[in-house]
Amino acid sequence: MFWNKKVVVGDAERVLVYRNRRIERVLGPGVHRLRNFGNGLELVAHAIANTAYAGNDGEALIAGLRERLYEDFVLADIGSDEVGLMLRNGRIADVLNPGTRRLYWKGLGDIRVRAIALQDGLEIERELVDGLRQIGWLERVAVYGNVPSESAGLLFVDGKFVRELAAGAYAFWNLRKNVAVETVELRVQAMEVSGQELLTRDKVSLRVNLAASLRVTDPVAARTRVAKYAEHVYRELQYGLRKAVSAKTLDELLGDKASLDADIFGYVRGQVREFGIEVLGVGVKDVILPGEMKEILNGVVQAEKTAQANVIRRREEANATRSLLNTAKLIEDSPVLMRLKELEALEKITEKIDKLTVFGGLEGVMKQLVSLKGHG
Repeated sequence: MFWNKKVVVGDAERVLVYRNRRIERVLGPGVHRLRNFGNGLELVAHAIANTAYAGNDGEALIAGLRERLYEDFVLADIGSDEVGLMLRNGRIADVLNPGTRRLYWKGLGDIRVRAIALQDGLEIERELVDGLRQIGWLERVAVYGNVPSESAGLLFVDGKFVRELAAGAYAFWNLRKNVAVETVELRVQAMEVSGQELLTRDKVSLRVNLAASLRVTDPVAARTRVAKYAEHVYRELQYGLRKAVSAKTLDELLGDKASLDADIFGYVRGQVREFGIEVLGVGVKDVILPGEMKEILNGVVQAEKTAQANVIRRREEANATRSLLNTAKLIEDSPVLMRLKELEALEKITEKIDKLTVFGGLEGVMKQLVSLKGHG
């Protein structure tokens, strides 16, 4: 008839029927005939392959259709302390923020909505993490943290520490809350303090390089009791080095470096223990003097060595003189020894000549009546 309107609805679509701009019903797949008096009928077709209702009048549909709503829609009504998951055929297809209301079309698969209470905990189940990653939602609604072995993870929610995390992978809902996962290294770490300009007790300027090893024993204390624990340890090493150097003279520093290391170690270890940090060792690597100080020290060392050499030389000369004196006394008391010394001297002389002519016998030789002629 003139006042009837034929409407054909496909399997993958639905038609909303409005009369006089108010929702009347939803048409499912099939052929429908509607009366149209006064041209107040309005039909709006929707493709349901996308599942989520795309119109702007969702609240009007909920109020107008009432109980009939659930014949064609699934209503997701997520509380302010909940996060919603829309599951299509058992797989996550959409994520709903807290306080969200949304309509999903029925008809193309099994549509269900799961509400998760955030007050029960922010950690996300492993299975849900994989599902969120597959649809590209994980980074949008969650904080993902990977805590390596030999490290500790710290969970902060809205700036407050919540709990410590062992090694492993974690994901936490990041909706309406600021969630952060930080890692703290638990292995032994090396730290160097280089090029420190310092003055000794006797006002000598020098530069010192220091090395230290440390580890975190209480990650919560190291993170929460001090802003940046590494910088704090570095400053304490500087203070300890300055304090130890200023208490010693240059000679004491150069002569007993182990004592300097022990002084620094004792100071720094006591200063950082309350922050969950253990200093395992401290050692001065280099003590660098200015150029003019090097020249002065080199002069001092050279003078000391020269003085030592002079003492040794004088000692040897005195020993040699004493030995000659003792020999002379022996010769004076023994003519035979005198004759042996004379023969020894003559033997040394004859070793260096080719021909020897003697006048007057051996006695003549000894009385300087010897004529020595060398032939080359």
